[in-house]
Amino acid sequence: MRHEEIANYRLASQKLFKTNSNSPQEIVKHLGAIQAQDYSMAKWAIGSRCNATEKEIEEAINSGKIIRTHILRPTWHFVAADDIYWMLDVSRPQVKRLFTSSARQHGYDEKKLDQVNSSIEKLLTGNNHLTRDEIMQELNIKKASGDLSPVIIMMNAELEGVVCNGKMKGKQITYALLEERVEKPKTTFTKEEALAKLAKRYFESHGPATLHDFSWWSGFPPTTAKLVINSIESELNSVEIDNQKYWFGADFSDEDNFRESLHFLPAFDEILISYKNREASIILEHQSKAFTNNGIFKPVILENGKVIGIWKRTIKKDHAKIETQFFSALDETKRNTLFEAIKPFENYLETKISIE
Repeated sequence: MRHEEIANYRLASQKLFKTNSNSPQEIVKHLGAIQAQDYSMAKWAIGSRCNATEKEIEEAINSGKIIRTHILRPTWHFVAADDIYWMLDVSRPQVKRLFTSSARQHGYDEKKLDQVNSSIEKLLTGNNHLTRDEIMQELNIKKASGDLSPVIIMMNAELEGVVCNGKMKGKQITYALLEERVEKPKTTFTKEEALAKLAKRYFESHGPATLHDFSWWSGFPPTTAKLVINSIESELNSVEIDNQKYWFGADFSDEDNFRESLHFLPAFDEILISYKNREASIILEHQSKAFTNNGIFKPVILENGKVIGIWKRTIKKDHAKIETQFFSALDETKRNTLFEAIKPFENYLETKISIE
């Protein structure tokens, strides 16, 4: 394996290389967690890896097969219902440490947060799904400019396993009790077992990847990541490229002949955001065009695993408009392939698409 081939192997591990019949929840489970602060785009991150429509993915989320919550790093993620409890258990302490000081500055210590959680639990009991504003209103917490209390309260409730996403209320996100959405498992894992499970899942679904890639994705420091990788070394394969070790799943198939491919992928897609070093997929010269220093990732166009441009969509009354911006000029033949590459997105949206 050479450095220029890493991007192709990642297409395969991330379920982008071949069309598959996996369900939306199976895609999420395979990847472990999918960053999901941009809700609309995160649904396409799932849809781009299977044949499900947006409505079918929405149904999987509304029914609780896929959970959207704060986990791993302090941002929204999609997680399979089967994984939500053990993944919360292992990541809760590190994520909570990141906002503890902010919580105290707003007058919320552990005791007060526990009291608020009890009140939220009473509000939502009986499959009562409420928006954050509705919950704050019931708690008599006034919305004030610059006040992070609503964010702190709900993120803490998520991390403690009290709440997760509920059913969508129109275009508004709601919260529901996690235990009413997903039954608590009888089996639990030690921290070491959970970390090993998390690392194995990451390298099988994102490999080839480095120790620092896993550290970034999981939120755990490199020292912890190194210990975890050492503990599961016999269950993984590795290769050294340019004095850097890359890890991947033991059952990873060696694709001798990768087919030509073109993908329209969403903002914050795992193909970029889940790696500390992204040069395998996008050269340094173009990185500022695809993502900003403060962590805003744009939808990208991939050719054979390499980012060649960005795109955006606009939903019209009877169709969706796609605007493209390429890093270098395209010949006419390649432009024609765009219409084929956008068909999966057209099927996903169940509407006609025009490309500009």
